[in-house]
Amino acid sequence: MTAATPTPRLRNWSPALLLLALAWSGAAWSVAPEPAPAVDAGWILAKLARPLPSRTGFVELRDSKLLQEPLRIAGEYRRPDADTLVREVRAPYAETTTIRAGEVSIARSGKATRRFSLSRAPELAGLQASFGALLAGDRKRLEQHYTLASEGSRERWTLVLTPKDAAMAEKVRAIALYGRGAELRCIETRPAADGGQAQRTLLAGAAREAGDVASATALAALCHAAQG
Repeated sequence: MTAATPTPRLRNWSPALLLLALAWSGAAWSVAPEPAPAVDAGWILAKLARPLPSRTGFVELRDSKLLQEPLRIAGEYRRPDADTLVREVRAPYAETTTIRAGEVSIARSGKATRRFSLSRAPELAGLQASFGALLAGDRKRLEQHYTLASEGSRERWTLVLTPKDAAMAEKVRAIALYGRGAELRCIETRPAADGGQAQRTLLAGAAREAGDVASATALAALCHAAQG
C-alpha cells in the first residue's frame, strides 16, 4: 500500500507553484492593495479651494434640556464674496445670519433684524476666518488663527484646527474637519468646557445623505464616516 504523500508546507513552495496551486483549487487570490497616500494640510486645503461665489447645503442637530428631542436644522452656507459669509436656515424656521465687515446681522421672519459686533462672538469670527481661508485654499491665513494637524489618507482625512486666539480658545477647544478627497463633509466644533457637547454640521454629500436623521448618535456617525 502506497503511503500518502504529505502535504507540503506553503512556505517551502516557490511563488510560481503557489500561484498555480491557488488557481487550480479555485481559491481567491489577489495582491494586497497599496496603502493610500498620507495626507497633509496643504493637500487638503488645495483640494477644498472653491471659486467665488460658492455655496453648500448643511444639516445640524441642536440639543436642549427644553426639548424632548434634538432640533433638526437644515439650510445653506453661502460665500458671495471674499468678505461675506451667509448662513441661511430654511427648516424648521427661516433665518439668515450674515457676517460681513466685522458685523453680524440675524434676520428672522416677523422679527426685527438683530445686529452686533463680531468681537462679541469670537467663535463666529473664527468661523468666518476658517470658512474664508478654507474655500480660498489659503493655508497662510488659516494658520494665523489656528494650529493645523492632519491625519488619514487622501481618500478619507481629518484636519484639526486648534484656535490660537485666547478668547476663542475659552469657548472652542478645536474644530475638526472631516472629508473625502476634495469634499468637506462635516465640521465638528469641540467645546472648551468639560462635558460640553460637540456641535456637528454636515455639509455637501453628507448633508444629502442625512435624509431624516434626527438623533445625535446618527448624525455623529455620518460625520465620522469620512474616517472610514
